[in-house]
Amino acid sequence: MSDDGGTRTLGFLGLGAMGAGMATRLVESGYSVRVYNRTTAKAAPVVAAGAQAARTAADAVDGADAVIVSLADEPAVEKVLFGDAASRLGEGALVIDTSTVSPDFARQAARRLSALGARRVEACVFGNPLQARSGELRVLTAGDRADVDAARGVLETIGREIRYFGPPGAAATMKLVLNMLIGAEIAALAEAARLGEAAGLDRDAVLDCVAGSGVASMVMAFRAAIMRERRYEPAAFRARLMAKDLRHAVDLAETAGAALPLAERALEIVTAAVDRGDGDKDLAVLAEHAHDPRQR
Repeated sequence: MSDDGGTRTLGFLGLGAMGAGMATRLVESGYSVRVYNRTTAKAAPVVAAGAQAARTAADAVDGADAVIVSLADEPAVEKVLFGDAASRLGEGALVIDTSTVSPDFARQAARRLSALGARRVEACVFGNPLQARSGELRVLTAGDRADVDAARGVLETIGREIRYFGPPGAAATMKLVLNMLIGAEIAALAEAARLGEAAGLDRDAVLDCVAGSGVASMVMAFRAAIMRERRYEPAAFRARLMAKDLRHAVDLAETAGAALPLAERALEIVTAAVDRGDGDKDLAVLAEHAHDPRQR
């Protein structure tokens, strides 16, 4: 474990696919971790690995050297962190927030925590649950540089690469840039598979060829395997969360005066999959919707 300046007891809020991987990684790296998740059953595997289960978010953060937040969206952060846990944050508490939120929300969260005497480290993570579990994430950070340095031991435990982008909101912006690319890329992969199949090729052969070609990224190869097996649950990246992130990206573009026609189309495609009831399935489920005439 990296030198962390004495940070050994952690509160952990949110045990989705990424959160559970990170929490387990921290437990197995020697940290004492108290975990809270609104759906209590999701805490069981992490507790089995050695974490302590907290009854409430406030209980999870009470007395912790640092708090890691891994929640699905802004309403969840509002409810769990600010609605419950904030009441028990100690003076100078280090809050490492890995949730994907809008840059504006990130800036507001930093100001609100500062008013409570806490420090917010923006730590957007990029990767999949397997990488979270093995400490191979890329971590995009923002906030006060000294606070980021104070969190470095924890960040280096969950990530192989730590990048600093600047003041609050900067890492959230970079995460939206990356997730926008993922959304467009997987939508294109789904359509490519559909084109090959419609033209008489074997669908799995198409996906296998794409995954092994020079046009494939790690993300594309990962999703091609899911599409071949049609195993969309449990999700590595839920379609509804991609819809949320694409919406944030489009909104940010409007504010910044940038045109994002591809992102806007990807948002329509992903939203259609969510509206069809596949919001909690992996984004690769777009392969099952690429032929929908409503998306032409």
